[in-house]
Amino acid sequence: MKVLLVNGGPHKDGCTNLALEEVAKTLQKNNIETEIIWLGVKPISGCIACNKCMQKDNRCFTDDIVNEFLDKVETADGFVFGSPVYFAGASGQITSFLDRVFYGRGTLFAGKAYASVVSCRRGGATATFDQLNKYALMNNMYVIGSSYWNQIHGNNKEEASKDLEGLQTMRNLGENMAYFLKCKEIAKKNGIERAKYEPTIRTNFIR
Repeated sequence: MKVLLVNGGPHKDGCTNLALEEVAKTLQKNNIETEIIWLGVKPISGCIACNKCMQKDNRCFTDDIVNEFLDKVETADGFVFGSPVYFAGASGQITSFLDRVFYGRGTLFAGKAYASVVSCRRGGATATFDQLNKYALMNNMYVIGSSYWNQIHGNNKEEASKDLEGLQTMRNLGENMAYFLKCKEIAKKNGIERAKYEPTIRTNFIR
């Protein structure tokens, strides 16, 4: 079993990464492989709705970190996406990244575990947490929670490392995700298949 963790913050070793590392350590303790992916600081283009990905093996025509990530998705069992809070929302990096990663690719993610974590100095964490969770909630994924909202507080890594409740929340998140993945593995071995879905019905407000 493997979980991919994505750091959408500008600092490779900042507050967001601290939270992700705490989750990863707990997953590793439960014999689950992890990989933390940093999105970096180079601009990530947003989705331009060209639909080229629908005709190109689920890959975007812009060959960047989005495609690198998608190459790993099929062999991953769970995901944790992390972001700092920018004006009560996720970073531009991870927003553009997730818009392109999830566009038209629901079948790649359906039935897999999902969690998001956020870091902030003071406020805006729950709004950002809600934003990040929406990607999972419309793609038939299983959202993993914790003992509190998955947030950590601090103006920098040193301060965030003193947020004992925040760090504990990350460890509990790791425990919950590990438990879910182990249960899913047992279900599979016992012939219990994951949910089957009806063909998608697409409507809008004028038809």
